[in-house]
Amino acid sequence: MRVIYAPLFFSAFIGTAVLIVAAGNSFAWLLPLLLAAIGISTFCEWRWPYRHLWNHSQGDRLRDILHASVNESLNILSIAAIPLIAPWLPTLGIWPGHWPLGLQLLLAIPLADLGITLVHYASHRSALLWRLHAVHHSVTRMYGFNGLMKHPLHQLLEALGGTLPLLLCGLPQDVTALLAFSIAIQLLLQHSNVDMHIGPLRHVFAWAPLHRLHHLKYGRHGDVNFALFFPVWDRLLGTALYLPDYELADDDLGIGDCPNYPVDYAAQLLQPFHGAQATHPPAVVPAGLRDALAEYAKV
Repeated sequence: MRVIYAPLFFSAFIGTAVLIVAAGNSFAWLLPLLLAAIGISTFCEWRWPYRHLWNHSQGDRLRDILHASVNESLNILSIAAIPLIAPWLPTLGIWPGHWPLGLQLLLAIPLADLGITLVHYASHRSALLWRLHAVHHSVTRMYGFNGLMKHPLHQLLEALGGTLPLLLCGLPQDVTALLAFSIAIQLLLQHSNVDMHIGPLRHVFAWAPLHRLHHLKYGRHGDVNFALFFPVWDRLLGTALYLPDYELADDDLGIGDCPNYPVDYAAQLLQPFHGAQATHPPAVVPAGLRDALAEYAKV
C-alpha cells in the first residue's frame, strides 16, 4: 500500500472526476467526490502514518476545517461565475475545446502548474507575498487536509497565476472545474502523512516525500521543491531537493524565526496586515539534516 497509495489515489480520483463530468453530470458532483478523497486520505494516514504525532490535533483542526471550507467555497463560486465573467474577458479562442475532456485536462494541468509554481516561487522572494504565504507555512505538522489551508488572498494569486492565462485562451468551465478538483487532490497528496514510497515517480510527481522538505523550518533550507504537480519546474529553477535518507522529526516543520505565529483562523487572516512581524533567532539545523544536505550537495 505504501508503494501504490499515491499513484492509485491520484489516478482513481481524477479519473473518476473526468468520467463524471464527461458523462454530462454537473460538476457539483465533484464536491462529494472530494469529501470522499479527504476521508480516504485521513484513514490511510492513520493506518500508515509517516509521523504518528502529525495525526493528532495541535489546536489546529478547526482552523484547518475553516480554511479548507472557505477556500473550496471560493473555488466553487469562482468556477460558477465563469459564464458571467467570460463575456468580459478578451479571449484568444485557441483552446482545443474539441479534444476529449481528459486530454484537455492533461494539457491544462502542466500549464496551470507552471503559473502556480512561479507565483509560489515569487512568494518566497517577495516580502509582501511572503506575508500572505506564511499562513500556509505556519503549519507544524503535515497531513493531507492542511494542504487546503491557505490565506484566501494568496490562493487567489495562485489561482490567477495558474488559470487566468488558460481562461484567456478559452478554457471551458467544465475543464476549469476538473482542474480545480485535480489541484485539491494533488494538495492532499503533497501534504499527506502517509508513509508513501514513490521511488522513481519522484522524478514525475511532486508528492509528499518531496514537498515535506519545502516545509522545513530552517530558514532558506525550505526554499526548495516549489512545484505543485511536476518537479521538472524545480529542476529548471535549480530548487529541486531529495533527501531519501533523512526522516523528518516531529518538530522539523513551521517558520523557524516565527515560532509563535498565530494559530487561530481569524488571527491568521489578519496577520499579514500587521505592521511589524515578530521574529526570533533562526532555528538551529539538526546535525542529521545538515549531514544529509552535505551529501546531497556532493551528488
